[in-house]
Amino acid sequence: MKIAAFDIGGTALKMGVVLPHGEIILTKSAEISGSDGDQILAEMTFFLAENKDVTGIAVSAPGYVNPKTGLITMGGAIRRFDNFNLKEWLEAETGLPVAIENDANCALLAEKWLGKGQDLDDFLCLTIGTGIGGGIFSNGALVRGGRFRAGEFGYMFSERPGAFRPGKYTLNETTTMLVLRRQYAELTGRPLADITGEEIFAKYDAHDAVSERLINEFYTGICTGLYNLIYLFDPTHIFIGGGITSRPTFIAELKHHMESFGLRDTIIETATHKNQAGLLGAVYHFLQEENRHE
Repeated sequence: MKIAAFDIGGTALKMGVVLPHGEIILTKSAEISGSDGDQILAEMTFFLAENKDVTGIAVSAPGYVNPKTGLITMGGAIRRFDNFNLKEWLEAETGLPVAIENDANCALLAEKWLGKGQDLDDFLCLTIGTGIGGGIFSNGALVRGGRFRAGEFGYMFSERPGAFRPGKYTLNETTTMLVLRRQYAELTGRPLADITGEEIFAKYDAHDAVSERLINEFYTGICTGLYNLIYLFDPTHIFIGGGITSRPTFIAELKHHMESFGLRDTIIETATHKNQAGLLGAVYHFLQEENRHE
């Protein structure tokens, strides 16, 4: 059996062919312009036409995803996918069985299947990028919530909200790499497009005053979110993914900031599979669905 796997993002679509034991034998990616859902569908169709020997399709998608029906009620950055049943669309196009799951849940399932979570019953995954995503594995099961919205950690408040537009005080608005870049651009008067997270952290390492202040606030924001999650779910482990984890000192710096929060029992580590997590988690979900229907 060969499974076609897709990891859908607003700026890129990752594609692969994966064997049932988790070996990825082919990968490909396509840049997506303007979170264009129609382009994503076209790229998926083309990839499937190139790989006619696959026997199933596994999809990791952003937003609120019903894995039972395939309906995406809210497509995240991809507005074309709002109230769109991607599972039904792909099955009609290909005649193949399709399984779809939320992207953050797929990252968690990859950790459970082939990562550090294999022997764990209570752990969380947190992804830090242009937004904050998350997955919850509690009491031996993936937690999706009544409307498939569980794990949207980025919507937690990072500080007490003011009277105007409470949403501006959430982690998504205060503690992401995009926010960090915007803040640095505003303070230095440079265009946002010219600034990378790597540059800001390099200047932090060089003790640049602006970078030090912003990154200390960035770490405090992450720790605030972790503090809330630890008391809500009591996980034994939290695995963190996203481009920030490529920084070798990230976990040590995060733990240093966590010291002032008084939490030392929960193990905090980087996620295992990085850019391949979505593909692997989608395939694991596909295999679970196939076993359930046998």
